[in-house]
Formats: sequence, structure tokens, C-alpha cells
Amino acid sequence: MDRTFRNNTRIFYILEGLLLSYIVTAILLLLISFLLLKFDLPGAVISGLINVTYILSAFAGGFFIGKKTEQRKFIWGLILGVFYFVILMLVSIMMNSVGTIHLGSLFTVFIITSLSGMLGGMIS
Repeated sequence: MDRTFRNNTRIFYILEGLLLSYIVTAILLLLISFLLLKFDLPGAVISGLINVTYILSAFAGGFFIGKKTEQRKFIWGLILGVFYFVILMLVSIMMNSVGTIHLGSLFTVFIITSLSGMLGGMIS
């Protein structure tokens, strides 16, 4: 009974961590949108800012779940980073029905989100 309760709470911790990650993502994307409105930013800067958004969001979620789970924090952070990536890509695929997705950038985002979540869990 205690083991089942502990596993269920970890699922809720993952969901709460993902919610936190996507709240951070929304705030940072709003900030990037404001910067685009006020300044004429080149494409490389925008791409860099979006990568920073991925890093900070997955890190925040990994840090949160690392604080909640007290064992194997880095693995839980890694799991959260992978889930963050999967949901991000599913939403991107659903919204982008015309364009193609490059596997190189997809793999880069996977590595960024996974390692950022793991780092957040390790530091927590």
C-alpha cells in the first residue's frame, strides 16, 4: 500500500513539474514576443532565446521534481526533461501541419531538455 501511494505521488510530482515547466515556457515566450515587438532581432538571436527557454524550463521542472523526490534526483529530472520534450514535440507536430521537422534540430532539443532537466534534479 505504501509503495503504491509513493508511486502515485511521484506521478503527481511529474505532472506538477511539467506544469511548472510549461508556465516558465509561457512566461519566457511572452517575454521573447515582447522583445520581437520592440526590437528587430535577427533569426540567430531568436533561435538562441528559444533554446534558452527550453533550458530554463526543463531546469525548473527538474529542480522542482528533485526537491520533491529525495532519491535518484537526477533520474527524475531526466524523466521530466524527456516528458517535456515529448509533449513539446507532439504539440509542435499538431500545430505545424505543413512544414517539415529537421531531425538534427529535433535531436538537439531532445538533448537540451533532457540534460537540463537532469541538471535541475542534480542541483536540487
